Amino acid sequence: MSDTSIRDDIGISQKAEMPRYSTRIAKVMNSGLYQKTLGAAVNSRYGRVILLAGFPLLWLIFLHVGPIYQMLKISLMSQYPLPAGSEPQYTLDNYAIFFQESIYFTPLIRSFFFSLFATTATLIVVYPVAYYVAKIVRPEGRSKALLLLLVPFWAGELIRTFSVIMLLANRGALNVFLREIGLIDRPIQMLYGPFSLTFGLIYLVCLYMLLPLYSAIEKIPSSYLDAAADLGAGPWTRFRRIILPLSKEGIISGCSLVFLTTVGVFATPMLLGGPGTVMFPETISGFFHGASNKWPVGAAFAIIMLVTALTAAGIFMRLVGGRKRRVI
Repeated sequence: MSDTSIRDDIGISQKAEMPRYSTRIAKVMNSGLYQKTLGAAVNSRYGRVILLAGFPLLWLIFLHVGPIYQMLKISLMSQYPLPAGSEPQYTLDNYAIFFQESIYFTPLIRSFFFSLFATTATLIVVYPVAYYVAKIVRPEGRSKALLLLLVPFWAGELIRTFSVIMLLANRGALNVFLREIGLIDRPIQMLYGPFSLTFGLIYLVCLYMLLPLYSAIEKIPSSYLDAAADLGAGPWTRFRRIILPLSKEGIISGCSLVFLTTVGVFATPMLLGGPGTVMFPETISGFFHGASNKWPVGAAFAIIMLVTALTAAGIFMRLVGGRKRRVI
């Protein structure tokens, strides 16, 4: 077979593999405007990278970095909103208020302790559930099991918080059940204290722990566990030597997500907590609800909480994850 016929066959096969477009789409793609704009970007390697990463970058800049930058800018102003015709004056006095008044330091420490406790409790409660779904449930039924676990999270945060109130109230489901089986004669006060707040936080954020743990445990080959069992390793040994180390990535991700979420939660402490469980986000909100000249103080306190929370999460990831893990 000659070289010309081979090239013709290759050309015919390439034409057969080319996608067929409708007449309108073909006209657009063959137009000079398309070829000079979007078509040129698609045909370029760097253009494709820009097209793929452009929207996520814009999303991060305008909806994440942008608000934080604006909050930082407000925290350095002497007053905000600015009166008409006045120029902004920048100062660090708003940050100094936090260190000068010990009354503001206590809610921050309380928020961190509650978040640490809620994160630990969530890990203890959710880990067996994630392991059961990932290893005990049959592969064809895992999607259904996950769906059943995700159904409560289709509702909003306020709805789920009020469901906790209806469960723990004096005439709630739990007190009614305990009274019906004869364990109590009068309702147990469960709301507006550390117990209700911790219970509510675990219920609200357990999804952020479940999914990373499930993803990590599901990837552990079952042959590892079978081989360990054949070598005489008991259930505790298999968990301690195989399952726990190989699921460390899920533990780190889940704990980081839960901690960063609970340390900044606002509505749940207001609805489930009491006078002794005032969190730092509630303190911050008081500056924004008051006079307008308190906005810079609230912004400064928000930046302080953000920096300390990210620092604590970064230290945790470095200590538990090892030196190879980069802290962002």
